[in-house]
Amino acid sequence: MADPATYRPATGTIPTRPGVYRFRDEHGRVIYVGKAKNLRQRLVNYFQDLSVLHERTRRMVTTATSVEWTVVGTEVEALTLEYTWIKEFDPRFNVKFRDDKSYPYLVITMGEKVPRVHITRRPRAKGDRTFGPYPQVGAIRETLDLMLRVFPIRSCTAGVYRRAERSGRPCLLGFIGKCAAPCVGDISEDEHRRLAEQFADFMAGNTSKYTRRIEQRMRAAAAAMDYETAASLRDDLQALEKVMEKNSVVLSDATDADLIGLAQDQLEASVQVFHVRGGRIRGQRGWTAEILDESTAPDLVERALTTLYTEGSAPKEVLVPILPTNLDQVRELMGRTVDLRVPQRGEKKDLLITVGENATEALRLHRLKRTGDLTARTKALEDLGEALDLAEPPLRIECFDISHSQGTNVVGSQVVFEDGLPKKSEYRRYSVTGAAARDDTASMHDVITRRLKHHLDPPEKTEEESRRFAYPPSLILVDGGPPQVAAAQRAFDELGITDIALAGIAKRLEEIWLPGEEYPVILPRTSEALFLVQRLRDEAHRFAITYHRSKRGRAMQASALDGIPGLGPARRRALLDRFVTVSAIREASEEQLTEVDGIGPALAAQITAALTSEQGTASDAETADDALGVTVDMATGEILEG
Repeated sequence: MADPATYRPATGTIPTRPGVYRFRDEHGRVIYVGKAKNLRQRLVNYFQDLSVLHERTRRMVTTATSVEWTVVGTEVEALTLEYTWIKEFDPRFNVKFRDDKSYPYLVITMGEKVPRVHITRRPRAKGDRTFGPYPQVGAIRETLDLMLRVFPIRSCTAGVYRRAERSGRPCLLGFIGKCAAPCVGDISEDEHRRLAEQFADFMAGNTSKYTRRIEQRMRAAAAAMDYETAASLRDDLQALEKVMEKNSVVLSDATDADLIGLAQDQLEASVQVFHVRGGRIRGQRGWTAEILDESTAPDLVERALTTLYTEGSAPKEVLVPILPTNLDQVRELMGRTVDLRVPQRGEKKDLLITVGENATEALRLHRLKRTGDLTARTKALEDLGEALDLAEPPLRIECFDISHSQGTNVVGSQVVFEDGLPKKSEYRRYSVTGAAARDDTASMHDVITRRLKHHLDPPEKTEEESRRFAYPPSLILVDGGPPQVAAAQRAFDELGITDIALAGIAKRLEEIWLPGEEYPVILPRTSEALFLVQRLRDEAHRFAITYHRSKRGRAMQASALDGIPGLGPARRRALLDRFVTVSAIREASEEQLTEVDGIGPALAAQITAALTSEQGTASDAETADDALGVTVDMATGEILEG
């Protein structure tokens, strides 16, 4: 525990201008980010007598070992920079609204020559028509399936679309009537764009004209005794009505608004957001957060608004249960035309109460789930620390695994768990080459050495990259038995590392091996500690296998084309654009190859000869593998020794 007096800056050195400040711990990790209208006035409050500080503030200042600040021009700049740094550094004492997932949106890419509708969780491009977010991807998939029946616009990827263009045959969606097939000219690009605009118009809430039009056509077909067409139009009408049922009107004035509900106790807070467009609820999202500082309800509303609108645009109205702390700065951040207010009466107040009730329920469920999870994780870490004779529970564990195919394409993986949970932003992967790739122990020694060198001497990268990689683990776990543990211990000894614990987990009997010990540590089969270690091992194995397969796939593709004289990167790209796969290139005739820009008769002959030779070599290798009795583990994709 640090004494704040040891790093307190002289009062006269702290500026009185607006700015953002950061507290760091002994490892240089940012643990708290805050903003202030007057930096001097705010910071001196942290260095009062510890007995008068709030419990959470006291924990923060005694964990920190330094403080620094950045001066900005305005309070709005301070608000934006604070949000950016909280997102970048993930400080442990800040309120961070998170739900561990991104929400799906329905997007129509109107900026493309042939617009495409698809579901995505990624940022949308400028000009796209976006609907959502939706709480469950299954709901939007069902909506999309119903809409494509009536508005059959393109939903395929660029690769599928180009392949259909080249072959002159539409994909399956074109055959079953859920795509108008602009790829083969069944509909012109202009007609397809109008269809996409109608799709977007219906999703935006202008539904009545389309339902009336289909109903009129259905009645006309029935009057003409064209009952097959009438039945099809009836099904279309029912599909649209089902979509409309999913988006019932909640506000009679066709309002575009976001309604934000808040529920909190002394330790946690929950925020729920209803996205209302055209008077209908188009999406819902929510977050929960630990309250590790002295944040009040207005502070939490400010944080929610900053999270929502720093990187996204706000609708015309934003309705909140209480106005944020820095109202003017938040309004400037969102845009002066946005009506940010607390509704006082009517249907909007009633709907906001409903949103608040959703937040209360979400907090209750989160509290129940967290109680179980936290208890199990705490028990697992305590049991593991006791079993390995550690001074305290291992709050940060790094696990390493090696993957290869008979000594080729050797890779290593590093996964990180903090407080018993995976921290995927700090996962790392290693490519192992040369003498280090000769066997598993040499590879493990190489990977552990490289990891520990980064810990001792972080590379010249960005501050955040160096901080993440240099932060020391409490325990390093390797996938393997005594040989792998000995190889890792050799790396520890060579670098003089003595403050990090080391262990290995063997696959067959799930025993834990410690360096230099003759017998393993056996964890009870039903213990939380064993479940945690198994999860670490399995996650490291999954991460290694994923990288290995990617590297092996690139190597196989490279060996097929890269060694052909005269076939440079541009010509390889042209070949793959034309034929898509190496198999298709191999099957193409020399005359077909010469149709590609830059490929002449001589080069086409070389390509054909090289790929034919490569195919024969692969067949010989497969025959040899069969003779040696090589088998593949179908669960992992690893090649096993016969």
